[in-house]
Amino acid sequence: MPTPSTLLCTVGTSLLYPNLSSLKQSDPDPIRAALAQAYAKENWEKVAIQLHKIEPTERLCGAEINSVTDLIRQEKVEKVNLHLLHSETDDGRAIAQILQFYFGDDEWQVQVHCVDGLRDDNPRLFRTHGLRNLAKIFGEQVRQNGADLCAINATGGYKAQIAIAVLIGQALDIPVYYKHERFDDIIPFPPMPVALDFSLWERASGMFMVLSQPNACEPWQRFEEDWNERFEPLVNRVKIGGEDHLELSAAGQIFHETFRSRFQNIKHLYLPNGAREDQRRPPNLGNHAYNQARESIYRFLENLTEDVPYIRYCRSTYWNPDRPESTRFCLSGGRVQGIYSNGTWCVKFRVVTTADDLDSESAAVIVADLNDRF
Repeated sequence: MPTPSTLLCTVGTSLLYPNLSSLKQSDPDPIRAALAQAYAKENWEKVAIQLHKIEPTERLCGAEINSVTDLIRQEKVEKVNLHLLHSETDDGRAIAQILQFYFGDDEWQVQVHCVDGLRDDNPRLFRTHGLRNLAKIFGEQVRQNGADLCAINATGGYKAQIAIAVLIGQALDIPVYYKHERFDDIIPFPPMPVALDFSLWERASGMFMVLSQPNACEPWQRFEEDWNERFEPLVNRVKIGGEDHLELSAAGQIFHETFRSRFQNIKHLYLPNGAREDQRRPPNLGNHAYNQARESIYRFLENLTEDVPYIRYCRSTYWNPDRPESTRFCLSGGRVQGIYSNGTWCVKFRVVTTADDLDSESAAVIVADLNDRF
């Protein structure tokens, strides 16, 4: 098992409060006096320079520097890529800048991510968007860098951030570490020996893709055909105009990120063979009165057929000029169905593939792949 070379680090406020904020410019120690002066002027680069003159395990350096230093010294991670995930607050941005200067000078490749909605002055925003966005960033970085090369340092930040970090680390099978400020030991959280239902995500991947978009809150009726009571813990129901709307909960975002990451690693084993040229046909739009939407629909289906090797052709089955929908793919009668919408009208179409004679489980893999692509 390789040593992780990408460290995802949550960022808290201990470096500012009480550490730097309690320093005095009159301090007899010239380093601490210079730190106090740089902090008072909000010169974050100079703060980082002065922090480098202090032993990084001293509490004054804050939870993030303390814990990352220990992880390196204990050879839990390699000093390569560091991602700092900070709150959507002025303090979060300030600390992220200090740490970016500090670790950048310490030979790390540093990237900073502001977690939208992660702020303590709006509890609902924190719960419905902040924690979800935190899970989403974790999932994106794990997919980009590879689960076997990632680790999470959950030492800094709100307590809820630590909980989300531990959950997604266990779900994605990557190590999560935590350092308590009063102890020297690094506490590891190993992955849980449990399995979640992959097929549940595959069959409803379109719904999860739609709801995972920023600020998504969709009418429940759009997903009624795909609905399973096991989805309830994964969503929040919101009343808008007296009707139920759905948004992903933090647990739902973790569920989605987990299976999307796993799916991208294994889908090539299950997807069907590509279509021969003599099997491909242009889109069939039927006799619906698409009016000015016809060209847009035809182009979408044509591009879909050209871009996906195993698609033979697409055939429209339904048109409604007055029904907004969410563009996605799903199963209908065991077959692959696509839904395309511009937000005012929608068209449904059958996706004919080289695997049409296979079982519904194979169709579910195709549905998940198409949702992941589009």
